[in-house]
Amino acid sequence: MRTQKLFSVLHHFALPGHVEEIAGLGSGLINDTYQVKLTGAQVPGYVLQRINHRVFKNVELLIANTIKITAHLQQKLKVEGKNKAFQQVLQIIPTKDGGTFYQDGAGNYWRMTEYIKGSKSYDMVQNPTQAFSSGWAFGKFHQLLSDMEPRQIEEVIPDFHHIGLRLERFEQALTQDKMGRAVLLQNEIVWVRKRSSLMLKVLEMGEEGRLPLRILHYDPKFNNILLDERDQILCIIDLDTVMPGYLAYDFGDAIRTIINRAPEDEPDLEKIKLNLPLFEAYTRGYFEGTGTLMSDDEVNSLIPGVLLLPYMQTVRFLTDYLEGDHYYKILHPEHNLQRTHAQMRLVEELEAHQHLLQETIKKVYKKGEN
Repeated sequence: MRTQKLFSVLHHFALPGHVEEIAGLGSGLINDTYQVKLTGAQVPGYVLQRINHRVFKNVELLIANTIKITAHLQQKLKVEGKNKAFQQVLQIIPTKDGGTFYQDGAGNYWRMTEYIKGSKSYDMVQNPTQAFSSGWAFGKFHQLLSDMEPRQIEEVIPDFHHIGLRLERFEQALTQDKMGRAVLLQNEIVWVRKRSSLMLKVLEMGEEGRLPLRILHYDPKFNNILLDERDQILCIIDLDTVMPGYLAYDFGDAIRTIINRAPEDEPDLEKIKLNLPLFEAYTRGYFEGTGTLMSDDEVNSLIPGVLLLPYMQTVRFLTDYLEGDHYYKILHPEHNLQRTHAQMRLVEELEAHQHLLQETIKKVYKKGEN
């Protein structure tokens, strides 16, 4: 986006100085993010984001959820102390008229948060220490929010991880076949349908009342954790999709992003291998972060969640490909299909190692009880 446009947007926020520099920030697939530097050594930096309102249909609700979550975490920070929680919580910067976001003439929504000085992030987990920290961070996130009524947080994307509805939309996209691509996807279609009934496990456990609703992050990637110079947890960011759900969803999605040795759109499927030490380290960190929060049924739902989330991502990428690539940003016309194939291979690798993964969870969970 042109710098002139960004400067005009920044004019509407209550900033304590003049803007010196604007630069792109992060590698998100949905929103556009920029780091904003002001003149003066003592002035903090800021993060400006354009919220994708084609994905997030109710931006006002999204911001309201974020404010509720950050307020709750801020209170917990005061009570528990920085050593037992996070060092910082996101701070939303108001507009000049006291609002929490700005909508420009083209209908785009913009919000600002304070840039956390000295922070860094990684797109991929590099070692078991980072995996443990990531597990602890999201486990602690769940634990800190466990005394907040989940229904206080409304769904910004209804039924986001409802695999039954995701499969219905996939079948609808196949029937409509807007791009004429279905005829070339027979192997992928058979693959998805073959596993569909097995992937309902977490949903069924929830509907049976065996899994309580919790407040989840819904995008627990490692790059949504800010670290300090010693790789200690500073803050969890990107709270756009925080909603009620089952712990297996966040656990499964986190494992999806750290256990794979290759990027989620890796074109060379032979490179998609599991990093089992990272899985064990994340699991240890997660159980330490959640403490005594989890029930036995929630623990038993974790491996079904580990299988479900890359499967669900397969369905989502393939559905977007069938519908014309309108949800995810793509770098080339076959990008969503490339992502689909990578997630399919990841599911197959997880299936091949399912018993070992289950034994690791049992071992770590049992050790935590002693």
